[in-house]
Amino acid sequence: MSSNRGLEDVVAGTTALCLIDGRQGRLIYRGIDIHAMIGRSSFEETAYLLWFGSLPTRSQLNDLNKKFAAERRLPAEIQMLLKAIAKKASPMAALRTMVSALAIYDPDAEDPSRDANLRKAIRMTARFPSIIADYHRLRNNHDPIPSDASLGHAANFLYILTGRIPDRTVTGMFDACLILHADHEFNASTFAARVTAATLSDAYSAVTSAIGALKGPLHGGANEQVIKLLSAIGTPDRVEEYIQGMMSRKEKVPGFGHRVYKTEDPRATHLRKFSQELAQKTGDSKWYEMSRRVEEAMIASGMKARGICANVDFYSASTYHYLGIPTDLFTPVFALSRVVGWTAHVLEQYADNRLIRPMGEYTGPQEVPYVPIEQRG
Repeated sequence: MSSNRGLEDVVAGTTALCLIDGRQGRLIYRGIDIHAMIGRSSFEETAYLLWFGSLPTRSQLNDLNKKFAAERRLPAEIQMLLKAIAKKASPMAALRTMVSALAIYDPDAEDPSRDANLRKAIRMTARFPSIIADYHRLRNNHDPIPSDASLGHAANFLYILTGRIPDRTVTGMFDACLILHADHEFNASTFAARVTAATLSDAYSAVTSAIGALKGPLHGGANEQVIKLLSAIGTPDRVEEYIQGMMSRKEKVPGFGHRVYKTEDPRATHLRKFSQELAQKTGDSKWYEMSRRVEEAMIASGMKARGICANVDFYSASTYHYLGIPTDLFTPVFALSRVVGWTAHVLEQYADNRLIRPMGEYTGPQEVPYVPIEQRG
């Protein structure tokens, strides 16, 4: 028996949701290349596509938007719990706890039918922004801001987080960010969700499992590390020396390299552009300029030739920073989008289920005699 550490290159199942071509640097949702969606589609359309298998008609999209708006408000009990933990829990711990608790107040929680699971997917997607924004405001002694039913998913989140309705340009960029993060095949958090769903546990348990996996720094949090790196560098003129020092010490530069992509991450292509445009819009070019110089330094060091390129986290860091999203909320905001992919995979797992139970290769001792406790020195 042989094993692949971390299940690398192991095909663990089939999916019709998302295709990653790591050699060509392509990401495809249900047959549609993300490059064709950015600037033309919306996060709500992407959610419909992943859940239902096709792009919505105008009436179908309007119906979904109404359902999202109607489900944004958190149950009163959840609001009380969130207020109680906001100053004690980390952002991801708060999100994990709130999502688990939401199941208690969902009338469909234990209904395994597809219709009920779709309603749960809509509720979770609608309520993630409220959990994250309300948590942030409560920990800073500010009252939560009620959602605005006239705003779409992206604009409403930025509004209830900051208290300012974003303009069309900012809304469009953040909406595109949500599309880019919506799904990514069998990544760690998605696989965790599918493993839980495969036991026929409920959808809330599956999504809670996903959040637990995303909370780990080897999966979520890389864009937080990118901002910390840029802050440590301080100014664009220090980039080359700083990166050369990291390379000489064999330290990993956050935001570069990917288990699957061996060329540029297609999501990074768009996020680089957003970072540049927001730098111009805000008049603060430092974060984009430092990011660009870090990328150039990595290319000059030969990393790109080795297939180690900027990934989704690298330019999402400066993009989210320009959007006014606090650094420790970067990973929860990733979840705000990825919940659509998680729930789509849960639905797919339920539809053709088999318990996920891999084998492990035993490497411990054998034929060890049992020594009675009286004889153990």
